Amino acid sequence: MRAVEVAHRRWGKDDVGLHFTACAAHVRVGNYWHMLPLYEQARKAVWDAINPHTGKRRIDEAFPHEIRKATNQQAMKIEFSNGSSWQLVGSDNYNTILGAPPIGIAFSEWALANPLAWAYLSPILEENGGWALFISTSRGRNHLQTLYEFAKTEPGWFADMKKASETPVFSKEQLVRIEREYIAQFGPEMGKALFLQEYECSFEGAVLGAYYSAQITDARQAGRITKVPWQPAAAVDTFWDLGLDDSMSIVFVQHIGKAHHVIDYEEGIGMGLEWYAKKLQEKPYKYGNHYMPHDAETREMTNGEFAKSRREVAENLGIRPIIVVPRAQNMDLIFNVHIPAVRNLLPSCWFDEKKCGHLISALENYHAKYDETKKVLLKHPEHDHNSHGADALRTFAVGYAPKSDVRTVGQDMARYAGRSHFNNG
Repeated sequence: MRAVEVAHRRWGKDDVGLHFTACAAHVRVGNYWHMLPLYEQARKAVWDAINPHTGKRRIDEAFPHEIRKATNQQAMKIEFSNGSSWQLVGSDNYNTILGAPPIGIAFSEWALANPLAWAYLSPILEENGGWALFISTSRGRNHLQTLYEFAKTEPGWFADMKKASETPVFSKEQLVRIEREYIAQFGPEMGKALFLQEYECSFEGAVLGAYYSAQITDARQAGRITKVPWQPAAAVDTFWDLGLDDSMSIVFVQHIGKAHHVIDYEEGIGMGLEWYAKKLQEKPYKYGNHYMPHDAETREMTNGEFAKSRREVAENLGIRPIIVVPRAQNMDLIFNVHIPAVRNLLPSCWFDEKKCGHLISALENYHAKYDETKKVLLKHPEHDHNSHGADALRTFAVGYAPKSDVRTVGQDMARYAGRSHFNNG
């Protein structure tokens, strides 16, 4: 069974997932997961959460103590008397979870989760005949919209949408008031878009604080998100975002005249440089330069000796020449120089719609962190699954300059903050 439920705020999505799992765990013995976008969210959002209508913990309502064998507070795991188990996990560490694989997963707020989690876990459920439930509020054009549209027509999948205007959770008067409040706080355009997103399940709703959504919208309207074929006569430059236990991303670009053709994209998690070198070798491209961020020069201490830098490892694997892009230690530089550099770059970019779909989604949804207490956008990005693709393109915007260019982003950075803020390794 595969199901996608797109529902408005406060509809009770997690409750549906919990109660569905409680029933499933007593039909088939096995391990079940409830997966949130971030593991650190799990305790507050589900484990300790109180149902305001009953005053009881949500997990106690779904999993009464009478059906439990043991409750592990630290691991947020419940073992049932019949032999099944249920655990809270995060899509940010899905590939590090120990224990027997799950046979049922409820993906909570899937729009905010790392889509690579499904790529990793779907073969497990396919092999053991398990089920997956994706429950979420819409968050612009991203992998939730793609999955919902797919589920509507695919045999064996179920898709449903619950808008606030179609359920009894809020009265018509409440919705009118809420919309007015959103507009008063965020302005007519953003307030209306956020209301439609949160309460009417609109995939067109703007992502609050999105850095590049306007540029991606312009690219889509101008027809620059389309089929962009590889041109064998032109070299392909690669632009990287490096991670250790995190995602690693590569953007593949051909410079055709004054345009930049973004023809391909790769992203993985938990993979070593050997895996990426093999990916590059499998492609038919003739490579130019490989641009990597400053952490390519990072060395790791092993057995009391300094290991090779990631740049050296990559070069030994045949990834060369490598150009290391200077870093900005000051967050103001990212906000005032790097992000404007990407915005200036995007109007000259053409994106292959199919091969770069994940990158396009990341750029459209990459956004500033929002302070829930102060109700303000902060001057630094939210680090989530959208960051990796966006940071790889930022390597492009900051590190690449045609030979004819006299003025580079690097010079802008030096003038803005002084040389002490940069490190070439």
